[in-house]
Amino acid sequence: MSVNSWLKSQRPLAGNALAFTIWLNTANGLLAIVQAWCLAVILNAAIFAGAGLTDVQPWLWSLLGLFALRAAVVWFAERTAFGAAAGVRVALRDRVYRHLQRLGPGYLANQRSGALVETLTKGIDDLEGYYARFLPAMSLTMILPLAILTAVLPMDWLAGLVLMVTAPMIPLFMILIGSGAEARNQRQWKQLARMSAHFLDVIQGLTTLKLFGASRREVQVVAKISDDYRVSTMQVLRIAFLSSAVLEFFATVGIAIVAVFIGFRLYGLALPVPPWLAVPDVTFLQGLFVLMLAPEFYAPLRNLGTQYHARLAAVAAAEQLIQVLEAEPAQSIPGTEPLDNQRPLGVRFESVRFSYEEGRDALGGLDIEIPPGQRIALVGTSGAGKTTVVNLLLGFLTPTGGRILIGAQELSRIDLDDWRRHLAWVPQQPRLFQGSIADNIRLGVPEASLDAVRESARRARADQFIEALPDGYDSRVGERGAGLSGGQIQRIALARAFLRDAPLVILDEATANLDPESERLVQEGIDDLARDRTLLVVAHRLATVRRADRILVLDQGQIVEQGDHATLAAAHGLYARMIAAYGDAGQGVADIQDTGKGS
Repeated sequence: MSVNSWLKSQRPLAGNALAFTIWLNTANGLLAIVQAWCLAVILNAAIFAGAGLTDVQPWLWSLLGLFALRAAVVWFAERTAFGAAAGVRVALRDRVYRHLQRLGPGYLANQRSGALVETLTKGIDDLEGYYARFLPAMSLTMILPLAILTAVLPMDWLAGLVLMVTAPMIPLFMILIGSGAEARNQRQWKQLARMSAHFLDVIQGLTTLKLFGASRREVQVVAKISDDYRVSTMQVLRIAFLSSAVLEFFATVGIAIVAVFIGFRLYGLALPVPPWLAVPDVTFLQGLFVLMLAPEFYAPLRNLGTQYHARLAAVAAAEQLIQVLEAEPAQSIPGTEPLDNQRPLGVRFESVRFSYEEGRDALGGLDIEIPPGQRIALVGTSGAGKTTVVNLLLGFLTPTGGRILIGAQELSRIDLDDWRRHLAWVPQQPRLFQGSIADNIRLGVPEASLDAVRESARRARADQFIEALPDGYDSRVGERGAGLSGGQIQRIALARAFLRDAPLVILDEATANLDPESERLVQEGIDDLARDRTLLVVAHRLATVRRADRILVLDQGQIVEQGDHATLAAAHGLYARMIAAYGDAGQGVADIQDTGKGS
């Protein structure tokens, strides 16, 4: 679908407000014709007919009423135009946000956050001018000039002819100049998105930049990008000003020709036209009426030229929106089957393959058996495929080959929302949101009572530090858990899992980056969580691995070893080499993720 077709297809989102705006603007134009006639009658009566104030008083009251009525119509038109644009913005923002949710982290990981934020905010806001200004102006251009010609031609066909000949010049030059502006406007939008994305990346990595002494260099980079955007913006503005000047020139020339033709005839002078052309005479009333309508005739055309740049901005923004909305989710055909109500859940990978890009398999024919009620640990070197396995189970990725079975059901056939209701996930770096601690624990069960929240926190060994806070469970936390330590954040994430009470729990390196005391508390919580549940533990600490019923060693997308800790340690394979790299597996402080790099 082309950009223009897509923009037009969104018109129903504006509802009846857009049509109401067009009719109000049309009514305002028709009232302008009536106002011009009233004013011409008043001036003709006062100047040539010698009428007094009393004689023209009814016309003056009518003129005052027209002023008030036109002001009210313009005000209502502005309100409805804003309502139409707001309807489009709200509906599109909701659609894009929900589509990003369907695309999931697999898509977002390959996008720049700043560019997406720019598309969701300024990009959608840039559509306002198209629906609130450009579309009404385009409709008015097709209605009002014809209405004015209908009023002018019976009185002075020569003036009407001048208007008809000069009018096409305005949209013609608007299109010629606008075609050059469109390419620059799209380039400007891309530069803005690139600048926003880079600036957000710099802000997010400011700590790292400061530590490595690279912040001053990044300041220069941001300044260079900003200056490029300034130059691009000035180029667009230069064309916009040139366009306005050209439109004003042709409108002024047209009005001047009409005034000259009317003036010559009122003074009885010969017009510079062929003698065979019968030029009609005009009265002062007719001439004044036509002359006052000439600016009103060109006003919609000039306004359309002005609002044409709103269309250019909308086209540039729509291109980015279309790219996001046309992106296909990993699971293009979502499942609809409900998950069989079984507890605990068993999971089986059968010859599962997955590739992030053509020719490079992250998983190559992977077979995994996770029996119900067992604690299975998945270990391996960095890049072995552990995160891919987790994302496949969470439904963020879809296998390119093979199948994943939940009990006897294929995961691809199960409704994802229903499947995720049976999952609890504790990541390596849990995300807390601004709000109270209780609200953060309730994230997966928003209707949970405070007693249930407290019990979950107790089982996660988080109750002591929470109750020691001034406001207890009502204590506010900053974005990403600002104000809490890593161990405290991890225990709040563990409390979420307890509160969710899911039959399958995925622990994605949940004890990584913790001090020994925090690790001990989290590990105690994990041991409690493992009762009557199936646990898949992506292991980061050896203490977690040793408690597993079975350990799966993953290397280059394949299971190369499996068994319990003692069996694998004695097998002198990859697992044993990873242990040997740290010398003592019992301390629970070794980082498995990176040790196998030299194996």
